[in-house]
Amino acid sequence: MNRTAQTQTETQMNAEKPVASSGGLPGRLRLRSSQLPMHALLWAYVVLVLFPLVWLLLSSFKTNREITVNTWALPKRLDFANYKAAWETAHIGTYALNSLFVTLAACFLTLLLSSATAFALSRMTFKGLSKRVYAFVLLGLIVPPSAVFIPLYQLVTDIHLINTLRSLILVYCTYALPITIFILHAFMQSIPRELEEAGIMDGLEAAGLFARIILPITVPALVTVFILAFIGNWNEYIFSQLFVTSESLRTLPTGMATFNDGYRTNFASLSAAVIISIIPVLAVYMFLQRQIIDGMTAGSVKG
Repeated sequence: MNRTAQTQTETQMNAEKPVASSGGLPGRLRLRSSQLPMHALLWAYVVLVLFPLVWLLLSSFKTNREITVNTWALPKRLDFANYKAAWETAHIGTYALNSLFVTLAACFLTLLLSSATAFALSRMTFKGLSKRVYAFVLLGLIVPPSAVFIPLYQLVTDIHLINTLRSLILVYCTYALPITIFILHAFMQSIPRELEEAGIMDGLEAAGLFARIILPITVPALVTVFILAFIGNWNEYIFSQLFVTSESLRTLPTGMATFNDGYRTNFASLSAAVIISIIPVLAVYMFLQRQIIDGMTAGSVKG
């Protein structure tokens, strides 16, 4: 009897050991043959996306002659003169600082207003009013910017904000609110009500519940909407061209347009200017990529 039990125990232990493949790796680490086409397609897509960026980076270290004679060759040396010319001579530094100020100010104002609005609409009861207000907010998602150019320009002029960075901050914030409220509203609805009840028992009111319970839990979603608003504001061109005419107040997209007109044949400096405009977005995404993924996937699985 004891020998039979020992044999069963050894059989069970051998069955629990991972079976190694011919390559010496556990079976779960092997790449199935059916997955090879998908992996090859993904790698091809990665190369397709990164190639223009790498080519642009290499071109920013070349001279105009090197770009013209042999477009695909590597630069002979790493010369940062193009970056210096783009930053100082073409005023890309001023445009970049203006864009950074407008973008960050609009993003933080958007987060403040949208998080408070989403909290009120998702966690507080107003007997039918919440649904109506929420539906009205979502109407902003279907209004194209081109439909309100004239009335918006007239409004900005009437309140004496034309040719100021404040006009861009307010307009960027207004257009980012609908999608931001939509994302935060869906996230906050998934938060268990028991957390609020515990906070109320501890003596917290609405402001305390929002600041000390709901807002910390909503950080992944806040990071997601921050990066979405940051990219949208950083790359916006039409409103900045419409509301700002002063050279010293131009943002980077409008400044790049004038830079291109003034330096049509200076491809080396233009490449350096484009790389400068890409760096902030890449930096933000690299530092916040984990929070962005968490925010996009939060609430997708319940229980």
